Amino acid sequence: MQTILFHSTIFGPIHSRRLGTSLGVNLSPADGKICSFDCLYCEAGFNAQGPGEAGLPPREEVARLLEEKLKEMHQEGRSLDVITFSGNGEPTLHPDFPAILYDTLELRSRYFPQAKVSVLSNSTRADRPDVAAALMRADNNIVKLDSAITGTIRLLDRPNSPAFTAEKVIADLEKFRGTGIVQTMMLRGSFEGKRIDNTTPEEVSALIEAYRRIAPREIMLYSIDRPTPARELEKIPAEELHGIGAYIQKETGIPVQVN
Repeated sequence: MQTILFHSTIFGPIHSRRLGTSLGVNLSPADGKICSFDCLYCEAGFNAQGPGEAGLPPREEVARLLEEKLKEMHQEGRSLDVITFSGNGEPTLHPDFPAILYDTLELRSRYFPQAKVSVLSNSTRADRPDVAAALMRADNNIVKLDSAITGTIRLLDRPNSPAFTAEKVIADLEKFRGTGIVQTMMLRGSFEGKRIDNTTPEEVSALIEAYRRIAPREIMLYSIDRPTPARELEKIPAEELHGIGAYIQKETGIPVQVN
């Protein structure tokens, strides 16, 4: 069953609970999903639905469509807080991602210089120098770390690479020290008979050590907000999530935003 969220390259603007009024950039196909993770909670569904037939949008088309939308919004006097790379999969998998990001920064400066450019990435391509350099140019380089324990992160995020480990991704994210934003999805539940819970004292302690190593400028904690492809997942209650966030902030000295 196809459950992809976005059927266009440029979508919105929409209201993001973390970023404000956001114009989205989808670098995945408009009729399918391409991702290096197959997360149990992904709002775009599992990768099994396939990549579709449209293919990845060319760099020139992304720039053209984005400029058209920004020009229209500017002429109408509308506001914009952020341009966000998100969509139906992992944006950094696009072979022209660095160039597309630089195009976006230029167009942002031309039409909405006060707006931020954000990239929501799953951290799997942070080991590539060209991708890492591009991410460091974004105003909000938001990278994913759902667990600092390999068994849990592999169960929850289901990476395509058998070599993916928590230790490797933490080491890759250390290059963004002081600049990146780490985003962590907190949840409990089960999948195919295996229990998942990244809110336990062991999990939180491991995350705290990882956050200290990565030293992001901010941590974003959030939980499930929409239906998930894995049905037996539980949203963490707001009071509990805020408690975890307060504890992490106390232990790391890093600001924690809870959504």
